[in-house]
Amino acid sequence: MAAPTKTTRMDASDRRELVLDAATRAFAKGGYAGTSTDAVAKEAGVSQPYVVRMFGTKSELFRLAFQRAIDGIMRAFDDVLNGSEPYPDGDVWAALGGAYTELVADRDLLLVMMHGFTAGSTPEIGAQGRAGMAAIYTQIKDSTGCTPEEARDFIANGMLLNCLLAMQAPEHAEDDSALGELASCAFGPDLDQLESAP
Repeated sequence: MAAPTKTTRMDASDRRELVLDAATRAFAKGGYAGTSTDAVAKEAGVSQPYVVRMFGTKSELFRLAFQRAIDGIMRAFDDVLNGSEPYPDGDVWAALGGAYTELVADRDLLLVMMHGFTAGSTPEIGAQGRAGMAAIYTQIKDSTGCTPEEARDFIANGMLLNCLLAMQAPEHAEDDSALGELASCAFGPDLDQLESAP
């Protein structure tokens, strides 16, 4: 008879991260209003009471997933702005844009951020979204020494990418020539990879 295999239990912080990952996927699909703690629990493969016990309210769980998205963007920008590598061709905007485009691979992160911004009428989420946008703006403006208009234009381009991803424009770029042209202009050479994304 074979000896029983020893299983290792996951510690609480690892379980918390797994549920937060599942929450990010669930909220990316359904948004704040359209996602229940039960949907998050099903995505995570745990019980709904377990999710509530771990995070409290749906609002608190969403806010944690939303903050992870904001933090992920700011961390990617920090890596460019404070990194030891020089910007390609001395172009900070190209380097920041490249860092943001790499985040496009994680659609869940960007969609949770979009859902957070559109849930602005929920007081605690709205306050978090406004603070997050202000922090990103300040990070870009202060670190590059750019004008408010340059920071605005950079953020606006990022929001266009998010909107195009939310409407699945890369996958449907061939359905409409105008949409295809806009998507191609927005994503550049990365569009081919996005067209085949799951």
